[in-house]
Amino acid sequence: MTGWSVLAGREAGEGDRSARARLAIAALCGLLVLVALFSLTAGASDVSVLSVLGGTVSERDRIIVYDIRLPRVLLGILIGAALAISGAVMQGLFRNPLADPGLVGVSAGAGLGAITMIVLGGTVMGPFVALAGIYALPLAAFIGGLITTMLLYRIATRRGQTSVATMLLAGIALGAMAGAFSGVLVYLADDRQLRDLTFWGLGSLAGATWTKITAAGPIIALSLAAAPFMARALNALALGEASAAHLGIPVQRFKNVAIVTVAAATGASVAVSGGIGFVGIVVPHLLRLLIGPDHRYLLPASALLGASLLLLADAVSRTIVAPTELPIGIVTAAVGAPFFLWILLRRRGILDL
Repeated sequence: MTGWSVLAGREAGEGDRSARARLAIAALCGLLVLVALFSLTAGASDVSVLSVLGGTVSERDRIIVYDIRLPRVLLGILIGAALAISGAVMQGLFRNPLADPGLVGVSAGAGLGAITMIVLGGTVMGPFVALAGIYALPLAAFIGGLITTMLLYRIATRRGQTSVATMLLAGIALGAMAGAFSGVLVYLADDRQLRDLTFWGLGSLAGATWTKITAAGPIIALSLAAAPFMARALNALALGEASAAHLGIPVQRFKNVAIVTVAAATGASVAVSGGIGFVGIVVPHLLRLLIGPDHRYLLPASALLGASLLLLADAVSRTIVAPTELPIGIVTAAVGAPFFLWILLRRRGILDL
């Protein structure tokens, strides 16, 4: 048995957590509603929750709420849920609580696509910008993530079988290559582009619009809808690939579907929000400690908690240095990095918490 299997077995032995998991999911639904309402009213405008719900806001506040804040809240829910579920799926697939979508190079590839468009959009990529219009940046980032995933498959798959270890190592290598090319483009950027690249790289929901939701929303929504159907296979994989195959799971086909789903969700998220880290690690790990490793409950709970935490982080980024705005990636990194170190130390036995 792998270390992940031992962990799953130990947690399963603590008793059936189904009732606790269902209660936690119900509580997380309520939390998401409260956080969404708070996000709609948090900011420079003092519009209240009651006025928003009752539709009794002024024309100015209506524009602020329905044209600026509401798309931001919806995009935050989609991206937070996508990043958290992607992390849960990757951790179950690799049987490692430290796995993250960034390990397969999707985030780095999507970032390279976006940086290419920002730096070269007015020159070499001009025809693409003219053709795609306002969809040029999200589309370029999504294409970059998909190309990285395709290269990953070519490297990690041999005779129809994909090695998880090779996939992880290849993902790290491809991420490093994408980072190197991104560095060259950053070196060529002018001052205005450098500012855009810096802000985009730190992650933000400030540019949320209905257009971006229309562009990225369907991709993320389809990925989220597909995730619950992976629960049974992920639970079986906790016993190892051989055991999962004996239980009737088409392991190779499932790994292909899981990776493509994660690539689509993460690539679309990075395309419209930039780099937002640690959500995919922190959220599933916290929930696994609370409700156990059963993916029937872990996946929907991760989506709800990921959406709530990202909305809270966005609210903090908008208010902590008002009237300016702090990139949301800084907020998630400030919370996620210490938590990641805690996971590492706890797994090594240095901390017994």
